[in-house]
Amino acid sequence: MTKPFHATLFIQCLVDTVWPHVGEAMVRVLEGLGLELDCPTDQTCCGQPAFNSGFRNEARTAARRFIEIFENAGTIVSPSGSCVHMVRHHYPELFKEEPQWRERAERIAARTYEFTEFLVDVLKVEELGASYTGRVTYHDSCHLLRGIRVKEQPRRLLGNVAGLELVEMKNSDYCCGFGGAFAVKYPDISAAMVNDKVDHIVNSGADTVVGCDTGCLLNIAGAVSRRGLPIKTMHIAEILAGRK
Repeated sequence: MTKPFHATLFIQCLVDTVWPHVGEAMVRVLEGLGLELDCPTDQTCCGQPAFNSGFRNEARTAARRFIEIFENAGTIVSPSGSCVHMVRHHYPELFKEEPQWRERAERIAARTYEFTEFLVDVLKVEELGASYTGRVTYHDSCHLLRGIRVKEQPRRLLGNVAGLELVEMKNSDYCCGFGGAFAVKYPDISAAMVNDKVDHIVNSGADTVVGCDTGCLLNIAGAVSRRGLPIKTMHIAEILAGRK
């Protein structure tokens, strides 16, 4: 595929409202590769929370707005596997009874990428000249891994960061217990799941846990903080934006 020279940023709600530094790090990485970027300021939620909670009409309303905003964009890049999964797989499903909207949804879906997927699979970039001193373990978020099949791309990128030692935790692909509305509806189960995840992080010997989805990272960071552990929680964009 020809390397695109322009990309439009699709910024997940949690990045926008809680961890904006993740979006800023992604911009530094992409601009460092020579891409021209734009970020629609009127973008809103992709509708995933409504969809996951069974509110299909509300999800369709959000999806229509997303399509209208991004329809004229070329390549769309997001620092969130779960939101990309929503657009890529569930938008066409939402409009299965509306052929015109389904066609528009499919066009959007075909050019929407998660950040590490875009770097490795589209740009064919695995080494960014980044540097990070520490022992890092990687958490596979559910929608990223199972929904859009991104597993090796983040690991390849981390493996090329100077000074970084990548170690695998046990059950890296197990859910952290966030799951969007799941953590709200079933807090006790969610808490047990994230504590298991933190146990595996601790046992790996890592001082930093890295992921590609802010929801998971916020959940893990909360458990780490409550247990008073000296473990950093970082989005992969922050690692890749670091320089020697």
